[in-house]
Amino acid sequence: MAERLHRHLEERGLTCAVAESLTGGLIGAHLTGVPGSSSTYRGGVVTYATDTKASLLGVPEDLLATEGAVHPEVALAMATGVRRLLGADFGVAVTGVAGPEPQDGKPVGTVYAAVAGPDGNATARHFRFTGDRGGIRYRTVEGALELLDSAVRGDVAGNTRS
Repeated sequence: MAERLHRHLEERGLTCAVAESLTGGLIGAHLTGVPGSSSTYRGGVVTYATDTKASLLGVPEDLLATEGAVHPEVALAMATGVRRLLGADFGVAVTGVAGPEPQDGKPVGTVYAAVAGPDGNATARHFRFTGDRGGIRYRTVEGALELLDSAVRGDVAGNTRS
């Protein structure tokens, strides 16, 4: 998936950046595993702690206080923030619960991924994964890369915000 995404970004002369929480850098690792990815991947930010989502990416503190870190609007704000912070055409972000315990009242396997694009539009998608911590994290990587690839190709469907 990362190779296909890199090819689609490169064909269009576009770049991406990643904001990760539960995946802890796995999305960036997948993207940088592709030879030549430096032409399309600007970088990533791991904001594992809730307060770093606000301080580094500009996620509204009142949103985090009200909804917690596992929320679609948090994912959208993270994607927008990393896009701005790293000067990328697209920002993709993930936040969720890999386990073993629930977080912010959300069950294990609850994941939100979001993409913010150059046109100012952003979309978030909810995933509900089952399995162990490693499996949830891996499926989150796959889901985020698929969402980003769809956005790059211009055919994203989901919870959209303009």
